[in-house]
Amino acid sequence: MTVRVKLPTHLRRLAGVDGEVRLDLPAEVTTDTVLDALEARHPVLRGTIRDTTTGRRRAFVRYFACEQDLSHEPPGKPLPTRVADGSEPFLVVGAMAGG
Repeated sequence: MTVRVKLPTHLRRLAGVDGEVRLDLPAEVTTDTVLDALEARHPVLRGTIRDTTTGRRRAFVRYFACEQDLSHEPPGKPLPTRVADGSEPFLVVGAMAGG
């Protein structure tokens, strides 16, 4: 399965990619399998999206797909079918804070 991942500008620059990243995943498509494949292809991203020790999402990073905030879903839960079949991207978004 080919999954499309959209990264925020600063992470695209860090990884040296333009536009979307396309990942071929042989296993079930979950947040963890997508991020594992992304970090394997672009090791410079390790630790920028998830904590390297705990594997937990960084505080100011959010995940979206199919107009849903998936940030608080279990990382092993299957992503929506439209993400798994490549028709919708998995979005990694830098959250905004402040007042």
